[in-house]
Amino acid sequence: MPTTLLLDPGTDPSAAPAPQDSPRRLGTRSSTPDAVFRSVIYLAGILVLLIMLMVGLFLAVRAGEALREAGWSFLTTADWDPDGGNFGIAAVLLGTVLIGLTAIAFALPLALGTALYISEYAPDGLRRTLINLVDLMAAVPSVVYGLWGLFLLQPELLVRGVSGDGVPRFLATYFGWIPLFRVTLDGEPVDAGSPTTPGSVYASSTFIAGLVVALMVAPIACSIMRESFSQAPLGEREGAYALGSTRWGMVRTVVIPFGTGGIIGGTMLGLGRALGETIAVFMVISVTFAVQPRILESGTSSVSSLIALRYGEGSPFAISALMAAGLSLFVMTLIVNFIASGFIARSRSGAVSQ
Repeated sequence: MPTTLLLDPGTDPSAAPAPQDSPRRLGTRSSTPDAVFRSVIYLAGILVLLIMLMVGLFLAVRAGEALREAGWSFLTTADWDPDGGNFGIAAVLLGTVLIGLTAIAFALPLALGTALYISEYAPDGLRRTLINLVDLMAAVPSVVYGLWGLFLLQPELLVRGVSGDGVPRFLATYFGWIPLFRVTLDGEPVDAGSPTTPGSVYASSTFIAGLVVALMVAPIACSIMRESFSQAPLGEREGAYALGSTRWGMVRTVVIPFGTGGIIGGTMLGLGRALGETIAVFMVISVTFAVQPRILESGTSSVSSLIALRYGEGSPFAISALMAAGLSLFVMTLIVNFIASGFIARSRSGAVSQ
């Protein structure tokens, strides 16, 4: 039967207060396994941050003595003689950056092309095999890449090339007008095209070390790019085809713009790996402690190879100086990785993955 609203006598029915609707609070009750999993994930994240903080504090404490002694000259001095009071990372820092940039210059097109082929062109039956092969390359030990670079890549580069005289000699002959590709011997410019110029001036160079490191960082960059490309929206892909686009047109207008953040982030993460590479670079280069910005010329250095070379024979103060060099590499790599993570998180593909 209908419900009758009773009002007090003399009350105007039109002035009756309307009932107030209140939103119902919705919530979910987490099960015990979900709560345990969430706690484990939070604990793992906090543990990683604590480990990174402890590593940084350890390096800072051990490097304190050397940094107090050297001051800001630690960043501007090229020589390395801690026991003599004259030491710095200007030379090895430049070598580290040049090796990393050379590696990225070769790894970026290789990783980008591989990622596009796997995600857009490879047959379904071949795609999984290629993904496993790329991931397997990232698991190969650094010493294997170093041996390959020392005994196979370097001899082949020095004796084979476009002109038959080796790739470094060819680059120095035709592009030596660029300071980066200029070659000197005992401080004097050499005629790169002359057959009397010994091939040893091109051995153990930044160029060769960068090629070795490029093969090591390409799988990391390729995996990140491939994941970004595979998340390109299906509707945008089909829309491009509906407008008459070819497959390359769809890739150029939809997939690559969508994965731009992944391309930048993967490249910078690969750069972070290249900056810290040790054993492969140490096996290939000829260590020198001089500011040497010419990538084709024999002799270079890096922070990691400096530590590997001098740690076993160093005095307590020299060990402190090496810890200071390690701290600089730690901070530089950390900055590069944070920038890469920022690019990935701000990209469309990164937002989708979150």
